[in-house]
Amino acid sequence: MTKTSEPRTWASMFAAQVAADVPAVALESGSWTSRDLLGLAAGAVDWLDSCGAVAGRPIPALLTTTAEAIALAVAGAASRHPLAPLNPRLTAGELAACIAPLDAPLIVAEPASADVAGKVAAATGRRVAVIGELAPSRRRLHLDPPDDAVAVVLHTSGTTGVPKAVAISQRKLALRTRRQGAVMQLRPGASYVSFSPLPHIAGLGSLFIALGLGAMAIPCPAFSTEVWRGLARMRPTHALLVPAMIETLLAEGALGQPSLEVLVYGSTVIRPATAAAALTALAGVELLNMYGQTEGSPISALDGNDHRLAVESRPELLMTVGRAVEGVELRIERADPGDPGEICVRAEHMFRTDPDGWLRTGDIGVIDPEGYLRLVGRKGDLIIRGGENVYPLEVEHVLADHPEVREAAVVGVPDDRLGQTIRAFLVPIDPAQPPDPSDLRSYARERLAGFKVPSSWEIVESLPRSPVGKVLRRELEARAASDRESDGRDRGAAWSTPSDGTRL
Repeated sequence: MTKTSEPRTWASMFAAQVAADVPAVALESGSWTSRDLLGLAAGAVDWLDSCGAVAGRPIPALLTTTAEAIALAVAGAASRHPLAPLNPRLTAGELAACIAPLDAPLIVAEPASADVAGKVAAATGRRVAVIGELAPSRRRLHLDPPDDAVAVVLHTSGTTGVPKAVAISQRKLALRTRRQGAVMQLRPGASYVSFSPLPHIAGLGSLFIALGLGAMAIPCPAFSTEVWRGLARMRPTHALLVPAMIETLLAEGALGQPSLEVLVYGSTVIRPATAAAALTALAGVELLNMYGQTEGSPISALDGNDHRLAVESRPELLMTVGRAVEGVELRIERADPGDPGEICVRAEHMFRTDPDGWLRTGDIGVIDPEGYLRLVGRKGDLIIRGGENVYPLEVEHVLADHPEVREAAVVGVPDDRLGQTIRAFLVPIDPAQPPDPSDLRSYARERLAGFKVPSSWEIVESLPRSPVGKVLRRELEARAASDRESDGRDRGAAWSTPSDGTRL
């Protein structure tokens, strides 16, 4: 008996779900089966053609999580009109930097983003097409593209520079869909909730994974406790949150969902107390931390067994992003053995690699003898203080473990003597009673070498974050530099403490 081969492209994976006509997408405005969605996507292709879209050229689009945006995304992957979605919350200058390199004559925008799209169009020599309500079409879309056809173009987060465009082929998207689906235990008939913005890999990526595997996608435009509670009627089996969302729901006693099977989190590590509380509130639910990038994901995972072990006896595991998922080869590229170095990844489902198949992530990390990967920072975030390398994540993890600190972020501040000093921004558990600076310094010094201990500290209400929860370090660096320039020294808005242990 001949075994049926797996579909090689994402479009052909989706075609199999269209044939079965399974539940595909649920929004507050309505729900669609896979066949319904294909009809809307065909209508979106009709509309794109009427706007003068050029086949084969990625179409920049300012989109939020709407039925029209989802139809456009599927239309792009099911035709020769690949979408390049961008977050309309970006400034006109930021959008222009992303759109200028794309060879497309128009910019698609929702009505609410028409003004900023007009400014970008004027700056980049394009025209704007404002999308309205789409009508289903009987147009036949051929869901059998070549392996190397571009399905979608996504941009990196841009937290450390100008976002980079990542073209994702049909074959690579199919490989990623299967690999991540296996790690998440996502199956046909499941339902997958995501609060990530559609233009992000965690947003559109979640949609493509669900649609390709026959699960129902439940993309949510905004997070709130009320929205999460209201999802119970849709019986979600899988959900993607960030740790701050989990903590908010725990504080409100609202994390539990009777139908939930797997809770995925990312963007940052989770506090041990939060993990323990989540496992208590979600009896029988698997916690899963996945590490990946726009350029390729998943890379590693901390699975349900790891989380249970961490809560029982090994909390240090929560400071890692787990071990390489099946099919992924990891190596650390470093100058000296034993030191942290750049994480390099090789796997079939990586989107952007060198000629030897390696993705150089730009992330700095170490792998312990058991294979657990611990992130310590980005190459561009490295702080060099008195000739010593300081990786921000290592310091932040220590500070965030302090019982009076909810969140922490550290950045380098220019210094005439040491090159850089370290400023810590702290969100306290109780804003009315922030932690004592001398206690914080002693706490950090017991756990870190002296040159890694911050020399200035600032209490803040919250940390600036991207729409997917990543700390915007450049904003904090600019704030710290501004403080220094205002009086010629790094004064620290809250307190300063002397340097300790720095080797010159």
